[in-house]
Amino acid sequence: MSHHILIADDDPQIRDILRIGLVQAGFGVTEVGDGQAAVDEVRRAMPDMIILDIGMPEMDGLDVCRAVRRDSDVPILFLTAQGDEIDRVVGLELGADDYVAKPFSPRELVARVRAILKRTAPGTVTTKALRRGVLTLDPDRHACLIADEPVTLTAREMDLLSKLMQRPEHVMSRPQLVDAIYGTNIHVSDRTMDSHLRNLRAKLSQAGCVDAIETVHGVGIRMGACKAA
Repeated sequence: MSHHILIADDDPQIRDILRIGLVQAGFGVTEVGDGQAAVDEVRRAMPDMIILDIGMPEMDGLDVCRAVRRDSDVPILFLTAQGDEIDRVVGLELGADDYVAKPFSPRELVARVRAILKRTAPGTVTTKALRRGVLTLDPDRHACLIADEPVTLTAREMDLLSKLMQRPEHVMSRPQLVDAIYGTNIHVSDRTMDSHLRNLRAKLSQAGCVDAIETVHGVGIRMGACKAA
């Protein structure tokens, strides 16, 4: 059964490009032209992923992301204008999983979609739950628990935390984290990775684990002790 993608963009030409590329790649597609219609469609029939334009009138993509994240952790890929790094960072902090800047390559976008869906799909090989202090992570079930209380993470945050927890004493540089999470053929700015880390730290801290991720200055990132706050 193919995955179903919701496209939300007020530009019909962009929607056409996205629809053609995704359908050719074997995905099912639903299109909407404004933010409120996107929120309504998510509530009506939960898609497997949302491709969301930030610059829509009336209800923009950031507001849509806020509304969707109140009820769902469905993967979200933002479309942003070239050079609008502030919007990208804000979108990631709100819980988006990735972004693609316009104008974009349909082939690259389909590759990003596949990568995100692969990360969020249940694994065919069972992976042991990862534990450190009060933190438990089960990537196969997309579950994060702090002292047995669930914490909602995006697919990108889950992947980032999983990579760190697999080798908790090992320090990973930002380039190593980018390659591990995005792959080696995709350029991701330091600000984007910093945004993911900041958002992840905030969620874990609010849930009662204030020392989950440590910065080793001049070297990189590693897991902390994950003690209760």
